[in-house]
Amino acid sequence: MAHTATPDTPSPATTDGIQRGGLPVTSTKGTSSATTRRTVAAVRELTRSIESSSVPSTSEATRPGLRTAPSCPVAAARRTGVRPRPRRSRSPDTVRGVRVGIVILPEHRWWAAEPLWRMAEEYGFAHAWTYDHIGWRPGLERPWFDAVTTLTAAATVTSTLRIGTFGSSPDFRHPVHYARQLTALDDISDGRLTLGLAAGGVDFDAHVLGGSELPASARVDRFAEFVEVLDQVLVHDSTTYRGEYFTAVDARRAPGCVQPPRMPFAIAANGTRMMRLTARYGRGWIAAGGYTDDLNTWWRAVADLSMRFTDVVAEEGGDPARIDRYLSLDAAPVYSLSSVEYFREVVGRAHELGFTDVISHWPRPEEPYAGKESTVEEIASEVLPEL
Repeated sequence: MAHTATPDTPSPATTDGIQRGGLPVTSTKGTSSATTRRTVAAVRELTRSIESSSVPSTSEATRPGLRTAPSCPVAAARRTGVRPRPRRSRSPDTVRGVRVGIVILPEHRWWAAEPLWRMAEEYGFAHAWTYDHIGWRPGLERPWFDAVTTLTAAATVTSTLRIGTFGSSPDFRHPVHYARQLTALDDISDGRLTLGLAAGGVDFDAHVLGGSELPASARVDRFAEFVEVLDQVLVHDSTTYRGEYFTAVDARRAPGCVQPPRMPFAIAANGTRMMRLTARYGRGWIAAGGYTDDLNTWWRAVADLSMRFTDVVAEEGGDPARIDRYLSLDAAPVYSLSSVEYFREVVGRAHELGFTDVISHWPRPEEPYAGKESTVEEIASEVLPEL
């Protein structure tokens, strides 16, 4: 392969200085605790009603009244400027220094999804993510929406929450076109975008466009090209690249990203080759720990991955402490938000293994990730304030 680039910013090795963006959140100082409790209770009731109802028709879902009805607390907050937060309590058992993120699946019409993104910020989550698939195998017959469009909408109704894909792959994305979309999303979010990346798989996304199935080694080869071209186009004024899987001819980056020199990449990696790519291009590493029905076996796999990642980064000449470590808690056989006590326990174990961030999934009314929204509220009240 060959590529040429016209640089005007540092190379990938100099991405240490990426800053976390965002605007100040409106203060809730002066709001009574009783008002806050009533508001949060209303939010919970709204979410329960969403979960228990069937998907409405397009005409029903887009009626303006559904987004601004007085019974919707987030709409009321938008009108009054009062941003509700759940009552906060303190626990001496909570581990400090771990950031908590939440995945909100792109399965709801926006009138129903918008309150979830608002609540993710109000509850104090550090980052929120959505899946980037054309279709999701567990529910191909159910509603599903585009990741970039969803995140763009989420960016306009939040101000401090970091947002990201969980995660984008070359199964159906071309790095040149995708770089354009990401540049716009980074701009609209005012530099709050983290790009989660993965090698892709053999599921629906790999077949829906008529492509042939690739073995694991070829998927990593393709991903290596994908992340290299994506990095070049986002960082350099002009990029020409010719590889086995992707081509770019005088691709332009203008106007460039809000976050210099580009938004941070968080790369999902269990194997050594993917870890090396993470060491080269990533500001974050996403670990899943493999698939097993035994919880202790899963944690042992996570511990092994964490130690191996440290070794690989050092072998590549990098600083392991420079790369944020995200643990996908729901890759384990037990749902992370099954209870407040269990969540506190897994956050502590992740911290002991050196993870800077953990990621859970917003509870759904059915599997996978079946749970209660009230657990999210309790975690926001009892756990997140201490992190």
